[in-house]
Amino acid sequence: MPLRPYQSELVEQTRQAWREGYHAPCIVLGCGGGKSVIVAEIARRTTFNGKKVLFLVHRQELVQQIIRTFIRWGVDMNYCDVMMVQTAARRCGAEAKEAARTPPEQTSVRQQRRIKKLPKPALIITDENHHSLALSYKKIYDAFPDVLRVGVTATPVRLNGDGLGDVNDKLIIGPSTKWLIDHNCLAPYDYYAPSVADLSGLHIKMGEFVTADVEKAMIKKAVFGDVIGYYRQLADGKKAVCYCSSVRHSLATAEAFREAGINAVHIDGTTPDAERNRIISDFRAGRITILCNVDLISEGFDVPDCECAILLRPTQSLTLYIQQSMRCMRYRPGKRAIILDHVGNYARFGMPDDDRLWSLEKHKRNIKKEAAENAEKVKQCPECYYTFGAPPPGQPCICPHCGYVFPVKSREIETSESTELIHIEGFRLDFSSPDDCSSYSDLLAYAKKKGYQRGWAFYEARKRGFIY
Repeated sequence: MPLRPYQSELVEQTRQAWREGYHAPCIVLGCGGGKSVIVAEIARRTTFNGKKVLFLVHRQELVQQIIRTFIRWGVDMNYCDVMMVQTAARRCGAEAKEAARTPPEQTSVRQQRRIKKLPKPALIITDENHHSLALSYKKIYDAFPDVLRVGVTATPVRLNGDGLGDVNDKLIIGPSTKWLIDHNCLAPYDYYAPSVADLSGLHIKMGEFVTADVEKAMIKKAVFGDVIGYYRQLADGKKAVCYCSSVRHSLATAEAFREAGINAVHIDGTTPDAERNRIISDFRAGRITILCNVDLISEGFDVPDCECAILLRPTQSLTLYIQQSMRCMRYRPGKRAIILDHVGNYARFGMPDDDRLWSLEKHKRNIKKEAAENAEKVKQCPECYYTFGAPPPGQPCICPHCGYVFPVKSREIETSESTELIHIEGFRLDFSSPDDCSSYSDLLAYAKKKGYQRGWAFYEARKRGFIY
C-alpha cells in the first residue's frame, strides 16, 4: 500500500529536518493516523541502503505487531532490531558508554564482547516517544550520541505538562484529529458521559489518581449495573474495549458483564501469548463482545474492529486519555464510534479531537485552570448524557443528539438596599485646607495628599452634604 499524501509529507519533513541539522525530531500524529507505516517507510529506506535501524518499544506485546508491520512494508529485517527499551538498555550497558570515551586498544576483550551485543545503528526510532524522558531511553541515547533519531507520538507531553525538549529538538506536527475524521482517516464518534460513581474523594500521588481509591469507588454492584445499563442503552452489541483501574477491577467488570449475558473477557500483560492471540482473534471475529483491561490495549495496540470505548479509569494523563478514548476510532466505511466516559475524563481534557498546541518547552501544569478552560469548551446534555463541543459565544446551545435546549443563564447582579449615592464632580489638586474642597472627590484627593486615614474623606463629605 502506498502512503497517504500527508504521511509522505511527514516522512519528507523528517528527512528535511535531518538535512537542516536537527538530530532528534519527533513526529506528532493522532491515534489511528498511521504512525506505524510512517516509521516503517523510514526504516525501509534506511535498511534498503544497508544501514542498521534500532526500533524501541515500551511493551513486549508490541514487538511482534511492529515486526509484522515492518515485514509487510518491505523493511529488510536483517538490518533492523525491534526490541523493548529495557532490553536495549541492558545490552548497551555501562561498557557502551565507557567505550565512547575509551580508545579501542584500551578496551578489554570482555567489554568488546558486551558492546557488540547491540551493534551501533545508523538510526534509532522511538515508538510512543512521550516515554523517552525515562532513564532507560536516555541510557541508549547516551550510548550512541552521534546516531540520528526520530520519535513518534500522538501526545508529545509528559504527565506533569512538560514538553520533550530534553530528548527532541524539533516537532514535526501532522494534520489534526478533526482533519483525519473529515477525510475518512478516522471514524467519527459520539461521546457520552453518564456518571456512575462518586469520585470526589480520590487522592492524587505522583501526578495520578491513587489506584486503590479508584478501585474502591468502582467495584460496587450498583456501579456495574449502571455501566452495563448504559452500554445496553447507548452501544448495545458493539464490540467494546473497557479500560479499568486495576487487574482486580478489570476481572470484576468482565465477570459483571458475563453475569448480565454479555460475553466479556479480561486480558492483561501476564496473559500468555497464545491465549492473548486467541482472545484478540475471538474479539475480532465477534465471539467476544467486551474486552476488559487496564493499560494493555492502549498505546500502540491495534484493535481496528473495536467500535466502542468504555472509560472506567479516571486519569490525570492527557496521553492515556487520548490513547484510550480514541482506540475505537479506527476507520471503517459507515462506522460511527461510541465513547462512554463514566469517570469524567472529558472534563479534565476536553474532547478527543480538540485542537491542541504542542511545544518542546517545559511549563508548570495548572490542573484547575485546565479543567476550567475545558469546562467552557465542552457541554454535557443533562437528558441523554451526550457530550459535545460548546458552540461559539452568543449562539444557542442545543444537544445534537436529543435536541435538548440549554437554558440561557442570565447574569445575576448583587444589590444592596444600603447603597449610598455619591455625587462626583471634577476636582483640583491644589487644596490648602479642607474648606477649599467642594466635592467628595476633592476631599479624597486632599486626604490622599495629607496621608489621612481611610474614612476621613467620607466622614467630611457626609458632614458637608456632598453625599446624599
